[in-house]
Amino acid sequence: TLPVSYLSNNHINPTEVRVPNSGISRPSEKPPAGEADVEELLKNQVHTSSHKKDGQGKKHGKGDETMPNPGGQMGKPVGFPFLENMLPKAVKRRVHALKRLQEQCAHIEAKFYEEVHELERKYATLYQPLFDKRREIVTGAVEPTDEECEWPTDEDEEEELAEEVKEKATIEDVKKEEATPEENPKGIPDFWLTIFKSVDMLSDMVQEHDEPILKHLRDIQVKFSEPGQPMSFTLEFHFEPNGYFNNAVLTKVYKMKSEPETSDPFSFEGPEIIDCEGCQIDWLRGKDVTVKIIKKKQKHKGRGTVRTVTKQVPNDSFFNFFNPVKGENEHTPDEDSEFNLATDFEIGHFFRERIVPRAVLYFTGEALEDDESFEEEELEEGDEEDQDEEGDDDDEEGDTDPKPWNALGTDAMDGNVTSVR
Repeated sequence: TLPVSYLSNNHINPTEVRVPNSGISRPSEKPPAGEADVEELLKNQVHTSSHKKDGQGKKHGKGDETMPNPGGQMGKPVGFPFLENMLPKAVKRRVHALKRLQEQCAHIEAKFYEEVHELERKYATLYQPLFDKRREIVTGAVEPTDEECEWPTDEDEEEELAEEVKEKATIEDVKKEEATPEENPKGIPDFWLTIFKSVDMLSDMVQEHDEPILKHLRDIQVKFSEPGQPMSFTLEFHFEPNGYFNNAVLTKVYKMKSEPETSDPFSFEGPEIIDCEGCQIDWLRGKDVTVKIIKKKQKHKGRGTVRTVTKQVPNDSFFNFFNPVKGENEHTPDEDSEFNLATDFEIGHFFRERIVPRAVLYFTGEALEDDESFEEEELEEGDEEDQDEEGDDDDEEGDTDPKPWNALGTDAMDGNVTSVR
């Protein structure tokens, strides 16, 4: 759509005719009828973009000189039909041809992402032996060798600790022989629980009554759909035998698609999660933390007698993550359920792309520092943009439309191509 600046730069009075319900003015003059007129308009726009400052006092970049974009100079452009109506018929035909090409590009891009998914599936099999070894060390199934435990440390810290380590070496050797299970724990206790409590997104989900159960979590794995099957991935939460439920593995399946919408192919930005499916947890009697029992007293209106009624109501818990079970969410989603699904998709994607591949770094907190640094950088840049906008309130608005919400968060930094919408 054309901004007011475009209209005024080309000697069109934007206040003569109003477009109903749009808040944008329509010129009363007839649009240019010939291609030469359109070329002249675009040349004028390039000239004003490259040699003059806009209403915000900033020069346009090179992109404006090589690709004039009349509808991109303001944050509130008019609809494309308005611009299209201003173009000669011959030019409109060519624009339509370009849109057909763009649609074909979207379908090629979809095929690209399908192949990326196949690559992810292929390399997942290469990662898995390393993740299996991680699980064995975490659970105490194996003890890593001295060579496997070698890791470079800070030189200054090494020098400071060298003498202390030498002095304690003999004492520690003796203590190892006499150590109790508490002093020499098996594996890495509370490995996954520590991660859950350290990551804000997950800690908000974990309740106090969830923690004893999550102590029994042995491993989290990501499984990709088989070749030829619809695109999906499954999160598998492996538990050791415990006194809460009978399941050895709890699963959450995320179904995806990589296909442009027929009605809006230009909105395609990569694979999107379209649905999810949890699993049924076989809770032991009285151990289901996703519900709680409340007691209410009821008084009979006629006799005045009082009785106590018990009622089961939903309870906040991490294990609500494994809802909905297949078939439970087939009704038409409302606004709240759509928001919950979007949040669910974001969490599932975070497990897949961050938690599972980099678990040890979230356990030590190193990955958290990286995430916080990126968020701070984003915030600082955003603040600067806000200040620029505030300083230009008296001038024309700039093309600062906020980008749509993206569940990927910081994953874009890592080169991840799978998107979640």
